[in-house]
Amino acid sequence: MTALLDTPVRADRVARARRYLMCRPDHFEVTYGINPWMDVTVPTDRDLAIRQWEALRATYLSLGAQVEVIDAVPGLPDMVFAANGGLVVDGRAYGARFLHPERQAEAPAYLGWLAGDLGSVVPAEHVNEGEGDFLVVGDLLLAGTGFRTTRAAHAEVQEALGRPVVSLDLVDPRFYHLDTAIAVLGDDDIAYYPGAFSEGSQQMIRRLFPDAVMADERDACVLGLNAVSDGRSVVLPTAARGLADQLEQRGYVPVGVDLSELLKAGGGAKCCTLELRG
Repeated sequence: MTALLDTPVRADRVARARRYLMCRPDHFEVTYGINPWMDVTVPTDRDLAIRQWEALRATYLSLGAQVEVIDAVPGLPDMVFAANGGLVVDGRAYGARFLHPERQAEAPAYLGWLAGDLGSVVPAEHVNEGEGDFLVVGDLLLAGTGFRTTRAAHAEVQEALGRPVVSLDLVDPRFYHLDTAIAVLGDDDIAYYPGAFSEGSQQMIRRLFPDAVMADERDACVLGLNAVSDGRSVVLPTAARGLADQLEQRGYVPVGVDLSELLKAGGGAKCCTLELRG
């Protein structure tokens, strides 16, 4: 793991205490293909995936975050990607409803855990994949559509959680979830890869975030934008070197992690991490 911790940090880059939900990849493997990253002919190493996941969890703990862990369910190899299990805002959860049959049993598992922890949950009627396609930026919800989450779910989540929603169209199947194309850095600050979006959505992003960090295709293709920020430190793949340099120049502290085994299923740090916002 590489951490760039000796760089000057802007005084206004202040970390906020975070609480996350994660799922250990005890049953991780790639036995089906539901995104362009998944190739069933490429072998996976579950022990390596677990070690990399444990390093990610340890990184969060070292940054002062609280980490909860949901039990992995046999037969659900993608359950490690906890971000897809729901969306939590103001202590209330909106549940997931997965598009692909292979993942649909994850939704009740996550909703049950969230109900036990929060006590306030809203089951979804429309297909959505949680924080995979819903990103909280200040008071806004950025909502992705095009591959997994439906536009009907955008309206549903706005009613469920009372936050204004901005719909964004994803057009590149490599970036099948919004959290592979946008990284939330702070309450009014993001990084993104323009090529993942329709022209109209690019215009919307530029209007809302004129000073956003723009990642290039090389960093986007190692899922560099599938990152987790506490407002000061940004946990992202070690391979996303150009993006790390840009973040450093903006006064953030890039913290590199290696999740190369989970990348075989199209996941990174953010995919493994569901934020529990009180």
